[in-house]
Amino acid sequence: MKSNINFLLFTLILSTLISCNQKPKDDTPWVNLFDGETLNGWTQLGGEATYAVKDNSIVGTTVHNTPNSFMTTDKMYGDFILELDYKVDPSMNSGIQIRSNSLPHYMDGRVHGYQIEIDPSERAWSAGIYDEARRGWLNPMTNNPEAQKAFKQNEWNHYRIEAIGDTLKTWINDVPAAYLIDDKTAKGFIALQVHSISDEQKDGTDIIWKDIKILTDSLSKYSRKSTLTPINTKNALGVDELKNGWKMLWDGETANGWRGARLDEFPTIGWEIKDGILTVLPSGGEESAAGGDIVTKELYGDFELMLDFKITEGANSGIKYYVDTDINKGPGSSIGLEYQILDDARHPDAKLGNHDGSRTVASLYDLIQADVNKPMNAPDEWNTAHIISKDNHVEHWLNGMKVLEYERKSDDYRKLVSESKYAQWPNFGEAEKGHILLQDHGDKVSFKNIKIKSIIKE
Repeated sequence: MKSNINFLLFTLILSTLISCNQKPKDDTPWVNLFDGETLNGWTQLGGEATYAVKDNSIVGTTVHNTPNSFMTTDKMYGDFILELDYKVDPSMNSGIQIRSNSLPHYMDGRVHGYQIEIDPSERAWSAGIYDEARRGWLNPMTNNPEAQKAFKQNEWNHYRIEAIGDTLKTWINDVPAAYLIDDKTAKGFIALQVHSISDEQKDGTDIIWKDIKILTDSLSKYSRKSTLTPINTKNALGVDELKNGWKMLWDGETANGWRGARLDEFPTIGWEIKDGILTVLPSGGEESAAGGDIVTKELYGDFELMLDFKITEGANSGIKYYVDTDINKGPGSSIGLEYQILDDARHPDAKLGNHDGSRTVASLYDLIQADVNKPMNAPDEWNTAHIISKDNHVEHWLNGMKVLEYERKSDDYRKLVSESKYAQWPNFGEAEKGHILLQDHGDKVSFKNIKIKSIIKE
């Protein structure tokens, strides 16, 4: 009898221990991105590292003399929750791309976008957020020692990645790792990276992924709270941008650093600052008839300027540089070289100009036409303008594509000016320094993430 009681007691204790050690059942309606047997639904881009399916896992293997390789989902994803496991060779660097793209006009198709880092080195920045082929580090692990300690060398590690709206959150082995607020890209593919290796590194090293699953519905129900304080890069710089000498030209909240082109202060009408967006309000399409143009208080010589802009249907505006506000005190806009902003399909200016097409979007207004194959997004979608001026060599870029270049002060440039509306202004566009200007042309156009880097002459 006593032995039966002991047996029953042992059984009860054993079943209690087993039940305590069991994880709660996961009822999340996950969808598998990898079937465990094939690479169906995936396509390799970039380099020529090898990918194979072994033991229900995807194995990526390094090779020499090839750039970064990416096994990408054929499907594009916007908002989602992603979980997966990986094991990485200690000598490798890798990552998980999310909301990433490969576009013909962008660096000849180079994969770019958010990367959730895999970093087995002593730096230990695994699960940090890097912007591949764009801005560099956005959310490093410098100030998160708990996440740095969570990585398991030579073992399986688990990632949870949430991308919902402008918020990206990561966990490594259930430890909160990164928390980023950023609005650069809303949709793209997911990809498994095999990083390029140097000649000194051993080839044939592996990174292995398994149990790759995603959720795209009812995200608010399944989203987790993070204990971290978010890093906000909207109208702010990333870590690498700061190191490389960029500064914000607009703080996203105030008119600090700007004034009206013909005023001592910022206009009291015609412009709106709201929700991190700077907008020139519609006033009937007339040039500088409401709030008027706005300019930086500071002057710039050699520089690199980037900003995001969004037009409405039929809108006209522009970004001017090397502006002298003492020229043209009469009606109209202040004088300077202009990166045209225009709805080419709906605004009549697209068919005007002293040189064919020189008033279309991203053109050097009235002087040089931008590439006709430029990647301009539709009205009410954001675009990125990029202007580089160094040693009188100027480039206009649109959404990552160089669309024109020219040499200030050259004979060809001066000939173009002599044939344009600017011929009346002596030495037009040849100042050593000038203001940056955002134009009020009476149409609603919005701007954000305005940043500049002064280039120091060698």
